Amino acid sequence: MIDEQTEKRRGSFWRELPILVGVAILVAVLVRAFVLQTFYIPSPSMEHTLNVLDRVLVNKLVYDFREPRRGEIVVFKAPQQWQSGTEGEDFIKRIIGTGGDHIVCCDGQQRITVNGRALDEPYIYRDADGTPNAAADEPFNITVPTGRLWVMGDHREASADSLEHWETSQNIDEATIKADSIVGRAFTIFWPVNRATWLSVPPTFEGVPAPAPAK
Repeated sequence: MIDEQTEKRRGSFWRELPILVGVAILVAVLVRAFVLQTFYIPSPSMEHTLNVLDRVLVNKLVYDFREPRRGEIVVFKAPQQWQSGTEGEDFIKRIIGTGGDHIVCCDGQQRITVNGRALDEPYIYRDADGTPNAAADEPFNITVPTGRLWVMGDHREASADSLEHWETSQNIDEATIKADSIVGRAFTIFWPVNRATWLSVPPTFEGVPAPAPAK
């Protein structure tokens, strides 16, 4: 005897399979568009926090609920002056200062200061002999405009970042990026597996005071 109920369930599954696949694809597309996206690292500008060909997962939703914070690693749409010819290039850098921050290089120990607080930056790239890059290759003294961010690569000698564009232009708007140009926050390396780790904010940023009110 044929079990009609079983036959109906089997037929129903195959009829519904294309719908289930379509729903899964739609969910994946929506997640990628609005929530999470993967990026690979094409350059050495963030070594060795991020190495070439590392893959990171980016939270695209977080800044819909709060402002970007110092120390976070972010993917952003490069300003036109930063682009190398590929329209709409995505860059990845670390936020050093947000709107209103007074950033100076360097103090007596050759550290960058933000609102008078010196940053100890253990993430800065080190040569094979353990010698770290300088925090900056030239002195500077800037205030980040409201709504903009000062961003730098962890491999300071190999990064086209806010400092490089400040040195070439002396224009603070060209040297900073718009906060609303951020695609999202990179929060973990997921590939290769042996480098998988969370990209947390270094403790040195915790003690940075709020910027002084504008006069």
